Amino acid sequence: MSKQIAFYVEQKHCTGCSACQIACKDKHDLPPGQNFRQIHAYEGGGFTVLGSVVHHNTYAYWVPISCNHCVDAPCVAVCPSGAMYKRPEDGLVLINEKSCIGCRRCFAVCPYQAPQFDAATSKMKKCDFCQDLLLQGTEPACVSACPMRVLGYGELKELQKKYGSNSWVKGLPNTAETKPAWVLIPHRDAVDTR
Repeated sequence: MSKQIAFYVEQKHCTGCSACQIACKDKHDLPPGQNFRQIHAYEGGGFTVLGSVVHHNTYAYWVPISCNHCVDAPCVAVCPSGAMYKRPEDGLVLINEKSCIGCRRCFAVCPYQAPQFDAATSKMKKCDFCQDLLLQGTEPACVSACPMRVLGYGELKELQKKYGSNSWVKGLPNTAETKPAWVLIPHRDAVDTR
C-alpha cells in the first residue's frame, strides 16, 4: 500500500453538535436510521458531599465515528463475495455494490458498526471518504461541516507525526486488532488513567 488516508479528531474540543453527521447524511441522501457518521456520547463521574459543600467530578465527551478505513479491516476479511476491499493506492476500505450480496457479515464484525444495510437496494453501504470530493480537491463533507474544526484528514503517517498515534479512548473498542486509520487527540476525561 502506497499510503493510508485517515481522519483525525481533536476530541477534546468536540461539542457533540452532530453537524458532521448531518452533513454526511445530507451528502449521501441517507434514509432515516442509516448514518455513515455517528456521534457517541460518554458521560460519567459523580458528586461527593463533604459537610455542606458539594464537589463534582462529572464529565461528558463525544466521539464522532465513521468508517476508520482500518489497516487490518475485518470487514474485508469476512466478505464472501469480495465486494468489500481495501484500495491499495490510498488504503480506503470501499464496497463494490455490484458484487455485494447484502449478507451483513461486514456489519457483524465491524467494531464501529460502520457498514450500513440499505433496505432499498439490499446492499451494504458505508463511508467512502467522499471520494468524489477528494478528486475535486475538496475535503470530505463531515470535515468541512465541523464548526469547531475538530475533524480533519490526511495521510496517516503525517497525521501521526503531527498529532501522535493515539487511536483509542475510553468507550471505544480495542484498536489493537483492527488498527483504525485515524488519530485522536483525546478529551482529558477520555484517557484511561487506571
